[in-house]
Amino acid sequence: MSKSICVITNPKSGTNSNDANAIDRVMAILGDQAQLIETDPESGFEGAVEKALEQGCATIVAAGGDGTIVGISSLLLDKDVTMGVLPLGTFNFFARGLGIPEDPEEAARALLHGEPKKISVGSVNGQIFLNNASLGVYPVILKNREATYKHWGRSRIVAHISMLKTFLQFDRVLKIRIMSEGVEKTIETPLVFVARSSYQLDMFNLEGEDAIKEDNFAVFTAVSQGRYTMLKNVWRLVRRTMKQGRDFDLYKVQELDIDTGRKEELVAFDGEKAKMKTPLEFRMHTDALRILVPKEGA
Repeated sequence: MSKSICVITNPKSGTNSNDANAIDRVMAILGDQAQLIETDPESGFEGAVEKALEQGCATIVAAGGDGTIVGISSLLLDKDVTMGVLPLGTFNFFARGLGIPEDPEEAARALLHGEPKKISVGSVNGQIFLNNASLGVYPVILKNREATYKHWGRSRIVAHISMLKTFLQFDRVLKIRIMSEGVEKTIETPLVFVARSSYQLDMFNLEGEDAIKEDNFAVFTAVSQGRYTMLKNVWRLVRRTMKQGRDFDLYKVQELDIDTGRKEELVAFDGEKAKMKTPLEFRMHTDALRILVPKEGA
């Protein structure tokens, strides 16, 4: 008998729960209407999603961190299926932005009583992202963070310490050419941050939420004034006192091309990273993903 809910989990994903039985408790709440599908090294997310579609699942649930969620969501764009989210990662920005509880059992109950909503997503060189994509210092932070996780384990405090260490060592400034809607500009910056999550912006008291609500990107470029200024801006970010013009410049656009003058550039997207050919092409996909969110007022 086919199940109406398929829960896809990535065994390699980080978890925000110390209880190894979190998935078992989730499946108990979802009941007989749900089945669990684990990804395997050979077929990855593609194989798991294909299996769920073959089973005729009306709802496909991504259980894991933001990397797992974006990997599964990219395979469900413009498909006649609803996606659900069970946040089991370190930061869970996407789920938190949708109002989905971080507690696995509460998130499972929210799934059962949720309602579908279409959302827009961004892409860079065809790679989907839900929260943000970036180049410059942030992809290096992710690279160093993975090495730190292997030694100290996954936690938010470890991630923050690794980030600070990277800022202390980072000394590369990008000279980039930005092209958007017929306008071209050349700037020097240590970081380009392309945001699609209003939750993250609100968390750090940054402008740009209006652009995201209008299905645009909020593009931040850090002011290039040396390592000391970068560290000072990290402190301002933590204190929620960043200011446009002084600390960063902000562009609100729906399409964006970035040329770094190199053949490839390391790009971060929703906690993952990959080398991509330049120029980098950022595009919007309007109402491309149908996802379960908690009912208003729940």
